[in-house]
Amino acid sequence: MAEPRRKRPISAWGVLTALAGTVLFAWFVHKVGAREIFAGFQRIGWGLAWIVLLGGARFAVRAAAWVLCIEPPHKLDPITAFTAVVCGDALGNVTPLGPLVGEPTKIAYVRGRAPIAPALTALAIENVLYTLSVAAMIAAGAVALLFSVPLPVQLREFSEVAIAVVVATFVVAAWVLWRRPSVITTLLPAGRLSAARVEKLRAIEEQVLTFASRRRQRLPALVVLELGFHALGVLEKHITLWMILGAAQPLLTSFIVETADRLITVAFKFVPFQVGVGEAGTGLVTALLGLGQAPGVTVSIVRKARMGIWSLVGSAMLVHRGLSPRQVLADPALSQDSTNHQSAINNQQS
Repeated sequence: MAEPRRKRPISAWGVLTALAGTVLFAWFVHKVGAREIFAGFQRIGWGLAWIVLLGGARFAVRAAAWVLCIEPPHKLDPITAFTAVVCGDALGNVTPLGPLVGEPTKIAYVRGRAPIAPALTALAIENVLYTLSVAAMIAAGAVALLFSVPLPVQLREFSEVAIAVVVATFVVAAWVLWRRPSVITTLLPAGRLSAARVEKLRAIEEQVLTFASRRRQRLPALVVLELGFHALGVLEKHITLWMILGAAQPLLTSFIVETADRLITVAFKFVPFQVGVGEAGTGLVTALLGLGQAPGVTVSIVRKARMGIWSLVGSAMLVHRGLSPRQVLADPALSQDSTNHQSAINNQQS
């Protein structure tokens, strides 16, 4: 019998981040002008349906990458993977725990429909590939911003540092794949896990590190899928700006805005829906690009509408499956392995 786990109440930090984000959101809307933002949202109208569909396509792309990472002879049904990704994103967006609850939710959803260990390993592999693609996206966006518009000294220095960090990330990733050190089990706090669980995590880590050498034929398709996720994001921003401004903007502009959005998501994942910080960051970028702050704030609000719709869909799917956040976090068969593994991956990303 496993010891009953303590309930995890909503932390004061989670409440504070949500309140701070809400205050920042209200201040930014007031500063930019609620009427102008509302007018931009009205111009989108039923075009929001296309933006929601593009959001679903992005979920489908990551689900396909997860399915492709499953080791034969095991299989994961694409529809089940898609639904699990939507559910995980829903809980990850509405709680300050972010991926620490989102990833276990994906595993909990596929339980009984796919073997847990291969599904967890495949999810870890997909997360690593996604993280590298995000790093490349941020670096490319920083380069584009540097050469597109004159930047303030502080922002230029920040962009240069971001590029250097991404280059260092890929160098470290190449070294890890070559030497295959015990990174994850080293990063986990000592004494928290049993010897059996540590060995299980080491086995998962070994499978993750050797995936590229064992499944070389799958890498091109996985790279295309991860890049496709970001390409769909650029298309979403392009369509959104087009509808707001009434004229198509250069694709480079949409690319830079999507890059900024991705950076904000990574840096402020602990803020539910990135309320406030999303409007501030995207508004700053569109102002630097000569479009003013209002389009950027509107783009961020439209993104939240899309996230909210898919979060409702994911929550309904979780209810239909009979799962709740408390059940996911309280299940020792799921939450310890997947949460500890995700926590170590987050440390590596940092």
